[in-house]
Amino acid sequence: MKLSANLGFLWKDLPLPDAIRAAHWAGFDAVECHFPYDVPVDAVNAALAETGLPMLGLNTRKGAADEFGLAAMPGREEEARAAIAEAIDYARAIGCRNVHVMAGKSGAEGDAVFRANLDYACELAGDITILIEPINARDVPGYHLATLEQAADLVISLGHPNLKIMADCYHVQIMGGDLVRRIERHLPLIGHIQFAAVPSRGEPGSGELNYRWVLRALGTLGYDGWFGAEYRPAGPTENELGWMDALRAD
Repeated sequence: MKLSANLGFLWKDLPLPDAIRAAHWAGFDAVECHFPYDVPVDAVNAALAETGLPMLGLNTRKGAADEFGLAAMPGREEEARAAIAEAIDYARAIGCRNVHVMAGKSGAEGDAVFRANLDYACELAGDITILIEPINARDVPGYHLATLEQAADLVISLGHPNLKIMADCYHVQIMGGDLVRRIERHLPLIGHIQFAAVPSRGEPGSGELNYRWVLRALGTLGYDGWFGAEYRPAGPTENELGWMDALRAD
């Protein structure tokens, strides 16, 4: 089981290069992050080279503090495309495999804009995978993409080979349950899977989902990618890693 540390939440008190090192010391196999743009590329590359960890993904900028992306926002096309280009350039500079294009808060009026911006992103990205993530309506009311099924319809209709879904088990479970079967149904469209406790978004050893069973079941169904730990620790990250041994136990 390949586990990645999402450094947007884990070790967020550390500068990104030091958080990469902390993830390595803790036994993670890879890292991913949210918004690395204020960190010099050379510093990130040095930490990745030192630890041997791959950087799996990063997000486009989300806009203002209360926004969750720009790509589905009518009237923000120029800003959205600048954020997409910036993210792809940064990802390419650090050897990052995926860019999550954040949609933002909009209704049906944002659909055409989102589609056009995803076309732009996929064409610009080349061998980098563009990810879209459904985010639950309880945590982020009004987010343009709320369900796994909406994301699947969009990926199928656009038809880009480098456009995939980032399926966060936390969001998928809140927006409809039946987690494993729904992910199985769309598995060929999924490029990355994340997880956290439901409903708290705390460490994976708590809550209503048994991740030792869930993640193994997804592997049995044919998912051979990474599992990204994107949860909010209640205290210092290094004090809340017992779940890793449980997941990896026979």
